[in-house]
Amino acid sequence: MGEIKIPKRVKLIIGMISGDEELFWEAKERLSKRFGEVDFESTILPFSHTSYYEKEMGKDLKRCFLSLKDLIDRESLPDIKIFTNQLEDHFSVDGKRRINLDPGYVSLDKLILASTKDYRHRIYLKNGVYAEVTLFWRKKEGFKTWEWTYPDYRTKEYIEIFNRIREIYAKQVS
Repeated sequence: MGEIKIPKRVKLIIGMISGDEELFWEAKERLSKRFGEVDFESTILPFSHTSYYEKEMGKDLKRCFLSLKDLIDRESLPDIKIFTNQLEDHFSVDGKRRINLDPGYVSLDKLILASTKDYRHRIYLKNGVYAEVTLFWRKKEGFKTWEWTYPDYRTKEYIEIFNRIREIYAKQVS
């Protein structure tokens, strides 16, 4: 019989998509008030791998990633997703989002994203929130993708961002 162990705390990440770069800074301020100091912020990247958000949020969307210094318990992810959805609503105008906030976490062996949508590769957590293993870690190679990994998360730029965040996390837990 396996011994039950409480897993290590993990590194909270937030992916942000918006056509208004100013919203990145406003969201960052609110997120850091709630979850603590930001210890990594990516450059602003073009978001052109899908047109999924264009009808609601417009064209020429950008992407930015944050990681937070304070580690979180894995089971807090659903509550964080609910908070980020509420924050999206706060910034909405006429029922349309102006920013998309995707929380998740990095551990030593994977990157998990939270979702409110069920699918065959997602596991239900609680309160309408699911978890998806989006990337997995392979020693000496870095993060690797699955067949269901979003196209943007497959790019070299994104993989480098998550490898860097994992380095920061690894120093925190060593």
